[in-house]
Amino acid sequence: MRLYRRLLVFLRPHRARLAGNIVCNVIGAALDGVAFTLLIPFLNLLFNNDDGLKVGKSWLIDLLHALVGQLIVPGDRMASLRGISIVIVAMVIVKNVFLWMGGQLGASLQERITRDLRDTVFRHMQRLPLAWFSRTKAGQIMARILTDTEQAKAILAEVATRTIQNLAQVLVTIVILVTMSWKLALISLVVVPLIAILLQPLLRRLRQGHRRLRNEYGEITSVLQEVISGVRLVKSFRGEYYEDDRFTTASGGYTRGMVRITRISLLSGPITEVLGTVVAVIVLVIGAGQVDQQILDAGTLMAFMVLVMRLLPPLKQIFQAPTVAQQSLAAAERLFQILDEPTEEQLDKGTRTASALENTIEFDRVSFSYGDGKVLTDITFSARRGDVIALVGASGAGKSTLVDLIPRFIEPTEGLIALDGVDTREITLASLRALTGIVSQDTVLFNDTVRANIAYGSTDRYTQAQVEAAARAANAHAFIVELPLGYETVLGERGTRLSGGQRQRIAIARALLVDPPILILDEATSALDTESERLVQEAIDRLLAGRTVFVIAHRLSTITHATQILVLDRGRVIERGTHAALLGLGGAYARLHGLQSGESPA
Repeated sequence: MRLYRRLLVFLRPHRARLAGNIVCNVIGAALDGVAFTLLIPFLNLLFNNDDGLKVGKSWLIDLLHALVGQLIVPGDRMASLRGISIVIVAMVIVKNVFLWMGGQLGASLQERITRDLRDTVFRHMQRLPLAWFSRTKAGQIMARILTDTEQAKAILAEVATRTIQNLAQVLVTIVILVTMSWKLALISLVVVPLIAILLQPLLRRLRQGHRRLRNEYGEITSVLQEVISGVRLVKSFRGEYYEDDRFTTASGGYTRGMVRITRISLLSGPITEVLGTVVAVIVLVIGAGQVDQQILDAGTLMAFMVLVMRLLPPLKQIFQAPTVAQQSLAAAERLFQILDEPTEEQLDKGTRTASALENTIEFDRVSFSYGDGKVLTDITFSARRGDVIALVGASGAGKSTLVDLIPRFIEPTEGLIALDGVDTREITLASLRALTGIVSQDTVLFNDTVRANIAYGSTDRYTQAQVEAAARAANAHAFIVELPLGYETVLGERGTRLSGGQRQRIAIARALLVDPPILILDEATSALDTESERLVQEAIDRLLAGRTVFVIAHRLSTITHATQILVLDRGRVIERGTHAALLGLGGAYARLHGLQSGESPA
């Protein structure tokens, strides 16, 4: 029930469409029921009852008199039948017009609620901490935002459209049946509690099965996403057969689960129909006895049976709605698992703002752990405004983790990081990250124009002249203007239309445009050819000017100018100093420099 209430929150902004849908469906159901009551005078006339309305006195007879009383011509049975037929056809046409209008409003309602749900989950997902993305597969995230929102729509389709229509039809039909014969109506409705009792075990199993099924679908999406993004690796290592096995295993698990779920869900229809048919036959036998005793006339019994049989399809759909809803509820549970995760803003305790770096950034006995594994231990150093701090060490030494602490992508588990003497945890995330720019070796470009990629996130804030000035400073303007549409050229997914050096220069232009006082640089020249490296290095030199820079260094020849070099090993700083001082020390840095330069350290 809690899930239903949470989904209804997304229904509130669209109350007008829901109300219109309900009104149209109720009117359509009422017209449908009344149209079929016209079978009573029609059948009575057909069975040589000249009046056609000789049944028990009730509001139903008053309604029939109002609708067709003037059309019954005593002594002319065919004229009376033609008149009643015209009224039946007219009412069916009007009924379907209202049902069509209700269907349009219902479809519009479903799609808008699905859009709102999808947009809400996407907005929330973007604001979750990096740790959440580290422990959640990209394919699972995609499956939840794209597929689960579509699955969740099914429950809205059932509740907000078809169930309302079916419920209105059932209620109108029951009222008419009770008016015709309350005894026969009571016998007919015994099917309702029987169906509800028999379907409960099925519903519980379906809910559990659909929850497992959504996770299995997420595994398929994960494998697919990994293969597409890493297709070069797959081909170079001839891993096609290995990936075939991974995908077919995930796909087979999903298929087996779907077959099990379908086998269970298909039981609800036969159960409903068999019980309904048994009850209808019982009603027919009892009703025939009442006709024989002249308690009912034949026309009323025939109309009663037609209405009972027409009652079965909407009842069947109403009781199948919970079956369909189980899949939607399982999908909704997965969506709300994302929405229940606290965002970075919700976790942020910072209340102070920072507009610039005036003096220093200090690390004071900082440690960081992932669970039980300590990644950084007792890191202490300070960087003054304008300093270049280089981080050196083997892969896994903790370099990336250390720089991730600066913009608070992660939080230290011990110690503190101070910006001009203020603990960064007391500074709001928005203002802290506004001071920080990042240029990584793995450049991220979006399937958008060159201009949008350079002015990413703030396209309206910068003029074309500012964008071009940043591109010139990054040695990017020359190749940009040679593109088919210049700055309006769409780069393709991940910037595949550009070379590695060109992508790096776009990323540097992006950082130059924002002009952050703190820069994190994952050395960007290690995989480039000589000419591209020269152009990128020139751009980097311009980027470093006047900023406090943290460089993750892969090639030591590029950090000889660093103010301070920190050598990390297993999360600890084992050496620190300038390039010349560390070479003179003859320790780990000197050995690493000797290996890269081809010289043997003394």
